[in-house]
Amino acid sequence: MRIDKMLANLGYGSRKEVKQLLKSGAVKVNDVVVKDAKQHVEPHLETVTLNGEVIEYKEFIYLMMNKPQGVLSATEDNSCETVIDLLELEDQVYEPFPVGRLDKDTEGLLLITNDGQLAHRLLAPKKHVPKTYFAVIDQEVTEEDVRAFGNGVTLDDGYKTKPGELKILKSGLRSDIELTITEGKFHQVKRMFEAVGKKVVYLQRISMGPLALDETLELGEYRELTDEEVELLMEFQVK
Repeated sequence: MRIDKMLANLGYGSRKEVKQLLKSGAVKVNDVVVKDAKQHVEPHLETVTLNGEVIEYKEFIYLMMNKPQGVLSATEDNSCETVIDLLELEDQVYEPFPVGRLDKDTEGLLLITNDGQLAHRLLAPKKHVPKTYFAVIDQEVTEEDVRAFGNGVTLDDGYKTKPGELKILKSGLRSDIELTITEGKFHQVKRMFEAVGKKVVYLQRISMGPLALDETLELGEYRELTDEEVELLMEFQVK
């Protein structure tokens, strides 16, 4: 990879600005000053420094966010704040995107990455990646609902969902539930409950495939996945 491209990709300026950095002698590769913008570098094998600070180059970035309500699962929007707006600039330079979507009023686990192949595998309908949600329902959820979800329910457009695993955590005038589905239809969880005459009043995604929401993350916070979590995601795809 050309040294100017590497630095520009990491957000150290435009190609023109990066060339000025190089001319100033601020960039070294293996302790040797590099001024030629066309010089090639192996970022994973060679040590690149800028003003004495080691530059870490990553091809892919994997982030877990606890998405808050009121924020769009999108890369950009003219009127609303997006999940990418919540990222630090040092992470935005990798041009990551959310893997799938959470509704604007839904909270919880959102994977953000620039690994297009991983995103495709996680979102491909034929993969049936399980996603688990915690929800509060406006009335009592019954064992009859559990059986209905287990058989698949018919949505308002006539589509019959694949079986979902519904667990009642607390039943009453308002019920707490967990629902695991393997599809990602538009507003699916809400529409599934509407199909049995009930309404979702709070919705949070708590897991996706092998990845579970880090409960220490406050709403709007995010962190990089651990090596173990990334490995779990990769292994999950080849099962």
